[in-house]
Amino acid sequence: MKFKRAIILILDGLGVGELPDAAQYGDQGSNTLGHILEAVPEMRLNNFERLGLGNIQGAAGLKPVPQALASWARMAETSAGKDTTSGHWEIAGLILSKPFPTFPHGFPPEIMEPFERRTGLKALGNKPASGTEIIKELGPEHVRTGMPIVYTSADSVFQIAAHEEVIPLKRLYDLCITAREITRPYHVGRVIARPFLGKEGAFYRTANRRDFSLSPPEETMLDRIKKAGLPVVGIGKIHDIFAGRGLTESIHTENNVEGLRETQRSMERIKEGLIFVNLVDFDMLYGHRNDPQGFARALKEVDEYLPRLLSATRPDDLFIMTADHGCDPMTPSTDHSREYVPLLAYVPGLIGRDLGTRKTFADVSRTILEGMGLPPLGVGEAFL
Repeated sequence: MKFKRAIILILDGLGVGELPDAAQYGDQGSNTLGHILEAVPEMRLNNFERLGLGNIQGAAGLKPVPQALASWARMAETSAGKDTTSGHWEIAGLILSKPFPTFPHGFPPEIMEPFERRTGLKALGNKPASGTEIIKELGPEHVRTGMPIVYTSADSVFQIAAHEEVIPLKRLYDLCITAREITRPYHVGRVIARPFLGKEGAFYRTANRRDFSLSPPEETMLDRIKKAGLPVVGIGKIHDIFAGRGLTESIHTENNVEGLRETQRSMERIKEGLIFVNLVDFDMLYGHRNDPQGFARALKEVDEYLPRLLSATRPDDLFIMTADHGCDPMTPSTDHSREYVPLLAYVPGLIGRDLGTRKTFADVSRTILEGMGLPPLGVGEAFL
């Protein structure tokens, strides 16, 4: 099987059940999709079912379809961790042997002191926290003093929250660039700008988030496709996650609906290469906030949009939907969860088949590179 174009749609945070080592991460019992279906049993995902999502182990509650439109599987993450960056990098063929470092007690003086010295600003917080809770807790002091709020989570992230009327966006992004430079030797996965607006008691985060990731230390699928002279379009957080590496075009989006529209537009104008899309609302708005109803609404939103994307898919395309980790909104944790992720691989005119349990997310990159006639990266197994 050969094809000219691949489309990857990342349903950020949509896990389908705990991995065998989930207990090492405190995630035993996690099943993002399964628990959402339990919490919202009336939800119907007709187009996802037609593609075969209900055939995947861990998707109990969806109807299995014997002759699905797409081939289906669940994939295990080989990389250590459960981070957005490691998940996307592994999908692109880069497996990390060591997890990014985390900071359960806040960032050490060797990071905070140069940050405060170089920015001229004292920081508030410096502890693990929920993003919505910490602006509720420290937002009033931030507005009064102008000091940025620094916090982290169970992931390898240095997050800076600031009110847009206190620290303007350009200044906030500059603070993040400084933090990125300082944290690079410590291999912190991402520095994230977390702007917010509103008044005390009613602060809310805006869509002006930006991620500043480490650059991939090795070649990825994106680099290899770009070197072949083909377009590589990143939509949503893809530019941030790969630090711009391997992309010929980047399109930032504010929400899932905009991401879906930009995907459709790109499919209409880009006839070869790779279109790589991240839909972040599942994770950012609902998984981290333990909101299964919101997560279900977002899934329904994508389900209703899918016919437009499928109709734009050509016989020489490979259209893939998967995820980068879990983010179970029904567990006490508000962090990512170490889970299998679903895989749906659609080629128009082909009947889907069971692809089993894949040992690594890197099977996606191996399949795409081999399908495009390009040299693979040496990891993963193609499911052509």
